[in-house]
Amino acid sequence: MGVLWKLEPATAAKHRLYQRYLDAWWPILLQKSQRTGYSRPRVTLLDAFAGPGRYQDGEPGSPVFILDRLLRHDAVDRMHLSPRRVHLVFIEKDRARHEHLLAEIHSHFGPLKDLPVRVEVRRGEAGRDSLPILDNLGAWGNPILGIFDSWGSANVPLHVMNRIAHNRSSEVITTFGPNWFSRREELNADILDTVFGGRDHWSAADDELRSDERWRVWLHTYRDALRRAGFGYQLQFKLVPRTGQPLYLVFGTGSPAGLKAMKDAMWKVDDRDGDSFRDPRTRGAELEGQLDLFQAAGLTDTELLELVTQRLTLGEASVETVGEWLLTETARWLPKHALQAARQMRQDGLIVVQSPGKLTAKSKVSLQAQVRA
Repeated sequence: MGVLWKLEPATAAKHRLYQRYLDAWWPILLQKSQRTGYSRPRVTLLDAFAGPGRYQDGEPGSPVFILDRLLRHDAVDRMHLSPRRVHLVFIEKDRARHEHLLAEIHSHFGPLKDLPVRVEVRRGEAGRDSLPILDNLGAWGNPILGIFDSWGSANVPLHVMNRIAHNRSSEVITTFGPNWFSRREELNADILDTVFGGRDHWSAADDELRSDERWRVWLHTYRDALRRAGFGYQLQFKLVPRTGQPLYLVFGTGSPAGLKAMKDAMWKVDDRDGDSFRDPRTRGAELEGQLDLFQAAGLTDTELLELVTQRLTLGEASVETVGEWLLTETARWLPKHALQAARQMRQDGLIVVQSPGKLTAKSKVSLQAQVRA
């Protein structure tokens, strides 16, 4: 691959997701609270696989649009930007791409020393250099968002994720490229040990023989690695563009608010080009024809209904409990969607409501099939 490459459809959709998420992330962390007046002293964004700053046809790379989006944010006047408070760190391993990135940022924004935030463009390797750079910047003790967007590989050691997970109000996004799961046999087993935390944690995924299941098993394995690293909540999802190959992302956070902000960003991404997010839990065929019924109704997304069905196979639950499960365990669904799904499923005779009257968040529901059994 040369210095520049073509922007893939999945990458373009992923960039829209990042933009929407950061639109919410920056003001949450940087604006002073009306109630307490509290404002965090420092916020750091780390883009550990930064690239050259531009694509082959002129589209901006992540460092350029991240910085541009921050400086032009609607709330920028209330975020009290300063080089002391806001750090953006871009790491690129390749010398030519690193030099191109420096030139791109200078071309778009002028000298780094004149910017209202601190921007560091470092040449280095993400897995080896991320922690020393964060040490050098004094980032610890304040929020960090680590974007480990390698496209072709995922080789950041788990101890890096562990350090970020145990830093307050911090989050990570890790990307697996479209061919990672099919070419896993080319990867070094010792590197996988560092990424997943030991051979015992990834060997079962390596034994998966079905090619259509391999990506799902590996993605779940990495999500579990982030859980063991210390992230209380993890999202795994498959980004499917209208054309081209899909992309796989795992998001780790310690906050339910972080989960909601990421999911809100998904719902705000413009899907006019056919981009969509899919939950790895869903397989469709396992509902034994119910998906056809759901789709014929045309009222509620079939993925949502399949996921609620999966949750209710564990037993009776309140609609509110199902909503909490949707928030913490599924790729894009929010608590409010549980009531929407329950109404549709009651109408179709698929669930039983334990008390008569209006269906509410407090209503307890169970699958009709379980009641019959």
